[in-house]
Amino acid sequence: MIHTEMTRRSMLRNAACGFGSLAFAGMQDSFGLSANPLAAKTSRFPQRAKRVIFIFMAGGPSHLDTFDYKPELYAKDGKEIDFVGVRTGTFGKKDKRKLMKPLWDFKRYGQSGRYVSSLFPHIAEQVDDLAFIHSMHTEGVAHGPSTLFMHTGATNLVRPSMGSWISYGLGTENENLPAFVTIAPSASKGGPRNYGNSFLPSIHQGTALGRAGSVAEAKIRNIENAMLSDSQRRQRFEFLQSMNSEQAKGVANDDRMEATIKSYELAWRMQMEAPELTDLNGETKATRKLYGIDEKETSYFGKQCLLARRMVERGVRFVSVNYSDESNNPRWDQHSNLHKHAIHAKATDKPVAGLLKDLKARGLLEDTLVWWGGEFGRTPFSQNKNGRDHNPRGFTVFLAGGGVRPGIAYGSTDEIGGVAVDERVHMHDLHATILHLLGIDHEELTYRYSGRDFRLTDVHGKVVSDLFA
Repeated sequence: MIHTEMTRRSMLRNAACGFGSLAFAGMQDSFGLSANPLAAKTSRFPQRAKRVIFIFMAGGPSHLDTFDYKPELYAKDGKEIDFVGVRTGTFGKKDKRKLMKPLWDFKRYGQSGRYVSSLFPHIAEQVDDLAFIHSMHTEGVAHGPSTLFMHTGATNLVRPSMGSWISYGLGTENENLPAFVTIAPSASKGGPRNYGNSFLPSIHQGTALGRAGSVAEAKIRNIENAMLSDSQRRQRFEFLQSMNSEQAKGVANDDRMEATIKSYELAWRMQMEAPELTDLNGETKATRKLYGIDEKETSYFGKQCLLARRMVERGVRFVSVNYSDESNNPRWDQHSNLHKHAIHAKATDKPVAGLLKDLKARGLLEDTLVWWGGEFGRTPFSQNKNGRDHNPRGFTVFLAGGGVRPGIAYGSTDEIGGVAVDERVHMHDLHATILHLLGIDHEELTYRYSGRDFRLTDVHGKVVSDLFA
């Protein structure tokens, strides 16, 4: 006698003349249990944003030299004041630190009159579309933990990335493409955990294009087969799926088998659409100029930003654009020689501004949320004579589009820019706010794992509704 595994589905199909199976089939149709796991889902409430582009500036740009103007630093340049340490070996200890003024001049821009330093002349032209948050604070004082927290809401635990949570909660607008893509991610400072799915179903893991410091390989791996024509590839795919279907009949519609078949179907659809997605040759000269693609300093990051626009235009839900490398000190991490900020500003200023202008011209900025920021800021004190140390206690990020009030500055740091003091926004609060803009209640977006419900914001986070248009 042959014994086969009895599953819940096989019991429903075989017992009581199969009436249980008929009922379950109706439930599958009603709740989408047999549908593509990346199919678009209905949001909890009306969406202000349908998709997100996260522009990650690895290393912690100095808010004091970019977007958070502090006249007191000019007036008190070189003055020693008491400071309580936040780093390993100095935590809780008081000592004297010497204030250092910004190395670049600030001017007001736009009708909103927002201050921007001379580091970002192109972004400065877009200030009336931006919402600056000057009162950010976060967990962790080192790059690894702080980067993880920015991406996953946890400093030292393996948790799903924000993009994975959004994929899980909303699916994709284009079933032929992944819901979550990360461009040129770093293998260090959090590495794959920054775009990993952790305990969420693997379909929600971020699809990585390229690697840190290079977009030359910014293509989905193994997506093309030069040895076979499209028709031959289709024949092979249809034959494989027919065998899968026959096998599935013999295993009582096992969930794992269905998931495998669905993954092959997604891979096939991606093969048909993804090669065109990452091909920039069809873009006009005007568009290439807008992003600075044909200029030496901006070509690398310009390509990343243009890829991000092409992805959200085609329905990718969450795109992470990484300005990072694999060095011990990430690009914006100037503990000495802060003047190097000028190199990184030159590389990113025009591409980011070009992305904002391009999205707006195409009518995409209205429902696409752009989030720019690093894992923390820098201190108002000098380090190694002409650098700045890490500062998680107060820094700046900006948002644009996606239902955010344009031209505003929310919250503030103290008079020297060291600590967030007014309308403080924790990273959990920012995550909750972004989810809300997408039509998701951060307290309801949960996944049960290991006996408890988990969420991106853990047991924290409040929505900053004052940021909404």
